[in-house]
Amino acid sequence: MMSAADPYAAANGNTNGTSRSTSIPGAAASASNVTIENTAELSFPAEFDTDIQILSNAQVAVILQMSAQNALAYDMELNEIYKKTQKYVERYNTMKNPEKGRELVDELDNLQNALTSFRKETEDGRSELELHGFEVAALMNLVATDTMVEEAVALIPSLGRFPESAVDEILELIRSTMIRIVSYA
Repeated sequence: MMSAADPYAAANGNTNGTSRSTSIPGAAASASNVTIENTAELSFPAEFDTDIQILSNAQVAVILQMSAQNALAYDMELNEIYKKTQKYVERYNTMKNPEKGRELVDELDNLQNALTSFRKETEDGRSELELHGFEVAALMNLVATDTMVEEAVALIPSLGRFPESAVDEILELIRSTMIRIVSYA
């Protein structure tokens, strides 16, 4: 069952951090054509290795609201899939001020950029840890301002590879953005 507080639900539908098999599109059904997806270990099919644009539910909601307004202005009808997608993202969207759409998109873009560029050196100093695109999407959908480190790691188990102070720093980025967004209301 999906919940609004579960960033996995919106990021990929895997709500319990467990593995699931996914067929590669267009491939014959055989053991060699199946990729094991495991969000806790950041193991994803090849499609996730490409340079993809990550959007949070709130970003998608704002984009869909803006395009629906344009469609109405040109007397165009929205198709059923569009309406279902809009209904889904609205269900999980906590930022519902359509008059401030551009400001919300800008704040969310800034948050996404901050999370995507977040780097933390490992304790031994030999390498840097960075957030995976899946983690960025999941964190952007984790919009609560009172989320604690333990809760974030429970919801996004792969964050456990970061020191607690780094996860707290990530959550602080989210908190400060959410406080600015709430001030738009």
